[in-house]
Amino acid sequence: MPLSPDAVAQAAVSAAASADGTESARRLNGETVRLLTRAGFARHFVPRVWGGTEGTFSALVDAAATVGAGCASAAWCGALWAAHGRFAAYLPLPGQRDLWAASPDALITAVMSASGTARPLPDGWLLSGRWRYASGVDFADWLLLTATEPTEQGTRCRVFAVPRGEAEVLDTWQSAGMRGTGSHTVVVESAFVPGHRSFLMSDLTAGTPGPGRARCHHAPAQLGGGLLFCAPAFGAARHALEAWTRRAARSARAQSDRDALRLHRTLARSADEIEAAHLLLRDAAQRADADAWTERDVARNKRVAASVVSLLATAVERLHRTGGGPGQGGGDVVERCHRDVRTVADHRMLRPEQAAVDYATTVFSELTEEPAPARESALEVPRVDA
Repeated sequence: MPLSPDAVAQAAVSAAASADGTESARRLNGETVRLLTRAGFARHFVPRVWGGTEGTFSALVDAAATVGAGCASAAWCGALWAAHGRFAAYLPLPGQRDLWAASPDALITAVMSASGTARPLPDGWLLSGRWRYASGVDFADWLLLTATEPTEQGTRCRVFAVPRGEAEVLDTWQSAGMRGTGSHTVVVESAFVPGHRSFLMSDLTAGTPGPGRARCHHAPAQLGGGLLFCAPAFGAARHALEAWTRRAARSARAQSDRDALRLHRTLARSADEIEAAHLLLRDAAQRADADAWTERDVARNKRVAASVVSLLATAVERLHRTGGGPGQGGGDVVERCHRDVRTVADHRMLRPEQAAVDYATTVFSELTEEPAPARESALEVPRVDA
């Protein structure tokens, strides 16, 4: 079942109603998680053979932005649960069966930074390590954890699927913003992972085709990954603008012409930046959904994601700084949104310097050598009996 607008709206209402409690508890409300699941976030990229949707980046960005207007932490977890289902489609088919035979709505938390080690065994690996920033882990059924594997040519990164019950969760997420994501640290000590519950990180990075993978699974990791980080921030920024505008409208008439003009300029500039970010985000999502892409497309989307979150952070910072009237800071909503957007903007995947280097390198290389041909997505997927 595709993401349902009505069900997404219900999840957004729940997220908004519990946003303050989510912040103080540093974890999502259980009812909000249930509604996010019912809306179809977890199954959004799951292969259809397991009951999933094989959906689009565009639909997920829109849904996450809707929820983000209520609570950015809820939107973040929903978007990542969807994205991690896409990652898990790189498992061999028996591994996919372990995750989804019972339900396509399994909640999967992933940590893609390699920080553990995997010792090869005849029929699998022995996995140990400590992984930070496991968003939504309090509600996860499975974990995807990245570790280094020794080979004759050196080490390489593998991703391992581990049942949530085989990991210890350390309460380490103490952040100024996005407090409700529960992005804690997980620890695994000598867990056996069978061979069918692992895949090479390089396949995910490149978008390598394989059995059971549809077009949505063939997108290189950085073609759409950064966009899903931006969507909750866009929702939060839009919500901050609405809350600020209501407050400013009440106070503008009582202010001097000079102070009122300051409010008018703040509204116009911030609205411009948020609307420009939305246009960039939609365009990049459509590029991620295309049947063909080039290396420049990947670098461009990475650049766009960094630019989008920078525009949003600038807009919300201005709203927060200006307030809605004399002595007013814009209210608790603007304050929370400001912290949330700022925290997203600090994510390592959205650093503008690295995005600029990657984009320029790709563009310059095309001027000095033959450009890489567009990659075509394989649209026919072998049928698998569950």
